[in-house]
Order: sequence, then structure tokens, then C-alpha cells
Amino acid sequence: MEFRQLEAFAAVAAELHFGRAAERLYVSQPTVSELVRRLERELRAPLFTRTTRRVALTAAGVELLPYAKSILADVAAAATAVQRVTEGQAGTVRLGVTPPAAPVLAPHLVRAYHLVAPHVTVRLEQMWLPTLDQAISDGTVDVAITCGLLPDPDSGDVASEVFAAERLLVGLRPEHRCAEQAQVSLEDLAHDMLGATRMGLFPAWALSQRQALDTAGVHPPTVDLLDTDLAATHWFTQPEVDWILLIGSLAAGHTETVVIPVAPTRPVPFTLRWNPTRSQPAAVAAFVHTALSADLPPGWLPQPGHLGRAQASPPKPH
Repeated sequence: MEFRQLEAFAAVAAELHFGRAAERLYVSQPTVSELVRRLERELRAPLFTRTTRRVALTAAGVELLPYAKSILADVAAAATAVQRVTEGQAGTVRLGVTPPAAPVLAPHLVRAYHLVAPHVTVRLEQMWLPTLDQAISDGTVDVAITCGLLPDPDSGDVASEVFAAERLLVGLRPEHRCAEQAQVSLEDLAHDMLGATRMGLFPAWALSQRQALDTAGVHPPTVDLLDTDLAATHWFTQPEVDWILLIGSLAAGHTETVVIPVAPTRPVPFTLRWNPTRSQPAAVAAFVHTALSADLPPGWLPQPGHLGRAQASPPKPH
């Protein structure tokens, strides 16, 4: 029993006319007649009674018809499902993020992507930076988002873009001499004790803090924070700590901290990585394009890898 035989049978059953069934299937009438005859021979039962004036289903044809419709519907549904995966409108995107990307950026991008591809499942997993980098290389995740500038990928198959950033903030005690300022420079705090995130606890955020200080050329005395929460909302219980570094995503829970922007503005970059050679490239490519082109959350800054920034930039002189 072949698919084309069932297709011809169902068309004749719907039209009760071999000529009209042939027109429906865009084939010749002899082809439809032959397909139905072959099906009848295989089933050893007539499916239609044929006269010069009418075509009608036999009892065997009536019995077969719902099965034929079900099989044809399943095949059509399977073809549609495969096509949606091919076009990036179905499937799964495995998204790995380091903790600093989890509160704001990752959910924002997932929501933006669901507007483009509502039938694609995004599996979001928080991972630590060394594990995340390895997961992209070996295909455990399809897309990775982390804060900080990363070294070039070891694998030539991995693509990387610095596409978004948050402004660097500082957290001060209410009695700190700079607490009433609208903004503060890192140089003003260069001799005050900084409470720093431990590299072994949150490596991506610790890396970003070090990079921000190195870029500013500021190297204050530093002590490890004892707070094991990413946002370090209880840092002030360490009396030796004068200040901490923050970004907006981590500042919301600081009810007793005076949070002030750093001046001049110093962006904390976020990096997107993916492997274009892995499975389901259409869905992954659609997510990557969304991440690199969607509007960023309020207060976030587009970086060179963001397509919106690239389109808005004036052409370079030749």
C-alpha cells in the first residue's frame, strides 16, 4: 500500500468522479484509475462501484476511508512540522547563560524571540563561565550569553559578538563621603576598600569587575566578599568594605546601599556565542539574529556586535 494509492483513493472518494479527482491531484485520469486498481488488487476488495453515470464507495471503501484520511493527515502534519523546523519556526534552542545575564537580559531576549518564533522551545540553563565556554564548543548548548570580554574561541566553528552592555555602578554606604553625589569616578574610590566577587564563586561577574577596573586604570585595595549571593545585597555587614561594583541587573535588591552611576560611563559588556555548524541551525540562527537585532532592555547600551547599532552608525570614509 503506497501513499499515492491512498491519495488517489481519498480524492476519488471526495469527488466521486475520477476526472475531477485527477484534476485535484494534478495528474491524468488514467493515472488515478491505475492507482485505485492497484490498491484494490492489494486489498483484494473493490473500493468503488463504477457505472457510466456514477461512482460510489463500496462497503470496503467506506471502511478504508477514515484510515486513509488519518494517514494522509499524519503525513501532511509531519511534512509541515519538518518544514517549520527547517525554516526555524519549530524545534529547540538550548540557551546557556552565566548568572549576570539571567535576571534581565536573557528573559528579555527569550520574550523577543518568542514573538518571532512562538513554536520554538528555548531551554534556558544557568552555567558558570568555564562550563559555558566548553558547552558551546562541544554542542551541549546552542547559544551562550555571558558578561565580560572573552578571549577568542579555541574552536574556529564558534562565532562570538559583543552586542550589549550595562552601565557600571558603584554601591556605597550611606555615610560614605561620595554617597550624596549624582555620579562618582572610580579614581575617587581608588584608595577605599573594594569588596570584590570571588572568581571561584561567580567567575563571569568577577572577570567583568576586573576588566572594568583595568580599563579605568584603577587598582584599589580589595577584599573578597563573604556574601554568596550574586547581587551581594548584604555586603555592608563586612565592616572593612567601603564599596562594591554593580550593574543595573544586580542593583534592584539593594535597599540599604546607595547606588550611584560611574562617570565617565563605563559599559560592562555582554558577549553572545554560538556554533553555526550544530544541529537545528535555522532555529539557532533565528535566535542569534533576534538577540543581535532586538531592542535591548531599558537602560542597556548596544555594542559593536549589535545590528541596530551597526545600521545606525554612519558609513566609514574611504
